[in-house]
Amino acid sequence: MGDDELTMMVFLVLLIPLLLMVFALFMERVEKRLKTSTVSEADVQEFLDTARPEEVNTLIREGWTKAFVKFRLRRRPRFRRRNKD
Repeated sequence: MGDDELTMMVFLVLLIPLLLMVFALFMERVEKRLKTSTVSEADVQEFLDTARPEEVNTLIREGWTKAFVKFRLRRRPRFRRRNKD
């Protein structure tokens, strides 16, 4: 029985740090997504000052991310829009 306990202890000593590292990497990805999807106060003010009604409707129905995508697509110069599509 002592041999099984030793094996289990070694297994736990190796497994717990590994699980902790995997969890930390996962949380880093989540945090990165949250940082890139945040909206600054200046962006909100610009949006509210110059948004078209369909962009405001998108904001209400689908949230900031989709509304800003439409808003920024409209604000991009036309020649760049054609080249990227």
